[in-house]
Amino acid sequence: MKKIITTLVIIYAFVFTSCEEVIKVDVDTATPRLAVEAVINWQKGTVGNMQSIKLTTTTGYFENNVPVVSGAVVTVTNSINTVFNFIENPNTGIYVCSNFEPQLNETYTLTIITNGQTYTATEKMYPVAAITKFTQNNDGGFTGKDIEVKAYYNDPADEINFYLYRYNYKNQKKSNLYTDDDTFFNGNEFFSISQNDSIKVGEKINITHLGISKSYYNYMSVIVSLAGQNGGGPFQSPPSTVRGNVVNTTNPDNFPLGYFSVSESDNKEYTVQ
Repeated sequence: MKKIITTLVIIYAFVFTSCEEVIKVDVDTATPRLAVEAVINWQKGTVGNMQSIKLTTTTGYFENNVPVVSGAVVTVTNSINTVFNFIENPNTGIYVCSNFEPQLNETYTLTIITNGQTYTATEKMYPVAAITKFTQNNDGGFTGKDIEVKAYYNDPADEINFYLYRYNYKNQKKSNLYTDDDTFFNGNEFFSISQNDSIKVGEKINITHLGISKSYYNYMSVIVSLAGQNGGGPFQSPPSTVRGNVVNTTNPDNFPLGYFSVSESDNKEYTVQ
């Protein structure tokens, strides 16, 4: 009997050891593209002069580091040809402007010159309705036991508005992003809602509403759909290539990724009761 048990142990050890086979996956490596993170947000009640733009390139799927783009010339110009220069913090790929002048309904043009190629994008700054109040429901979610928080605002009447909602939670590293338009609540009070079933009493939720263009709404709707509600930001690699509004005017085939947006935003913090 002892001999039989010993034999079985040897057989099992052989089987499980044989299953530990290293599989090498061949992944096609495409030519790196410029990735533009140019999100200009003007928080209500602030000057809005400090803004930043981040430039990186795409990289291999299994790479841990994202290459930054240094030495670029980055400017944003308004409709009266006032030029705002974005200067790089050395070797970071982050370009900063300290004298930006945000203005609602103004049109801005982004220009990036790097590696002998010029990239441009144009976007209009839309206003956003102020967050007026919060409500909390302790019997929410699919189970009826989750905490749900709603942030209310009054949508302006007789105009079409598009929104981007961003929720940041203490228990979650990535933001939750949601898009919305006022087709069914134009001119009425409406709300954004938290979608996190792990909210606890005493935790703080940072909530941001942004007024966005229709084209940015369409772009972000695709990004959110691809990434899922718990996906990352709009500049992380999605499962497929999503074209933004930045155009390579030197070589259109070498198009960049990312988007140039300019928005008024309203940001509030809520403490779960």
